[in-house]
This record gives sequence, structure tokens and C-alpha cells, in this order.
Amino acid sequence: MKKSYCPIDTFINVVKGKRKATIILHLSQGDKRYNELVKLLTDLSERMLSKQLKELEADGLIKRTVFPEVPPRVEYSLTKLGKEVHPVLKAMFKGGILFEKIIDESV
Repeated sequence: MKKSYCPIDTFINVVKGKRKATIILHLSQGDKRYNELVKLLTDLSERMLSKQLKELEADGLIKRTVFPEVPPRVEYSLTKLGKEVHPVLKAMFKGGILFEKIIDESV
């Protein structure tokens, strides 16, 4: 995570990426196992999902928990920071719906 010229740019640089915001929104509904996220994000390759999860973890937005079982079970959850970011992303989601309505009306 790097600081940008403007705090808005800093925020966008952290959450931009292939479906990072969507991952955070899904995790806000509860902890998810990797396979659950694969099923929820069908337009994302597993390689890209892994990359985005690693970046979100590195930036402190999500936590990866490995349970010592055979086979190993991994769950992802939001950190305190991830929970603080969630309302902002939810507002952006609602804003996107507004713009989509305008687009649909103009077609």
C-alpha cells in the first residue's frame, strides 16, 4: 500500500483490481472458504482470485486463516480495516446502480 497525492487516489489504488471490492463485499456477509469465493466470482480465474486475495491480505483488508486439518481448510475474513472500508464500497455499489439505471434509460 502506497500513499498517493490525494487520499481518494490512495483508497482507489488499494481497492482497485480485478474484483477486489466485490471480494470485500462478499466477505462482509461472513467468512468464506476459497471454494465459496470461486463459486461466487465465476468471471474470475482461480489464479487471479488468488492474486487478489494475496494483495488484499498484504494491504491488511482481509485475514487468511489456515486450519490444521487434513486436507487443510482455509477461510478468509475481513479485518478491522476491511470492515471499516465496507460502508464506502457499499455506497459505491449503490452509486453504480444509479448510473446503470441512467444507462438503461438511455438505451
